[in-house]
Amino acid sequence: MEILKDLWKFLRERKKFWLMPIILVLVILGLLLVFSSGSAVAPFIYTLF
Repeated sequence: MEILKDLWKFLRERKKFWLMPIILVLVILGLLLVFSSGSAVAPFIYTLF
């Protein structure tokens, strides 16, 4: 959780709020790859990339 606090402080202090959608998309894609790697959906997810 310390990383999230530091990231939020960085975004707030430097007024870089435009980075938040990019970070969220990267996190969602990473979670999708991690959680789908052991399922039957994995071959369909990997064809997207």
